[in-house]
Amino acid sequence: QVQLVDSGGGLVQLGGSLRLSCAASGSAFTGYIVGYFRQAPGREREAVAAISRTGHNKWYSDSVKGRFTMSRDNSANTMSLQMNNLKPEDTAVYYCNAGGGNIFTLATKPGDYWGQGTQVNVSS
Repeated sequence: QVQLVDSGGGLVQLGGSLRLSCAASGSAFTGYIVGYFRQAPGREREAVAAISRTGHNKWYSDSVKGRFTMSRDNSANTMSLQMNNLKPEDTAVYYCNAGGGNIFTLATKPGDYWGQGTQVNVSS
């Protein structure tokens, strides 16, 4: 098992930036595909980004491609999501997630392990 702790959310203006972080503990972090999901009020949860075990391969949803960058530091058991050029439609609770499969399957079949979530609010 792995335990995940989300951090880094906050309030930012249109066009601003935020960096989310997720700290992992427990089982070997490198054994997991990891990613970020978000859920806005009244909307379904959606996958935002995923990164391979080595960090060499990444997947992004079309809605964030070119604005968000995901990374992981296996030596520190952490992952991050750098969010630039934020828009009001990015407002949501963001959750880190860890599981198996690959970066493409994680989007449709999230792993079993979730962070507690961190709120991101973007004002216009």
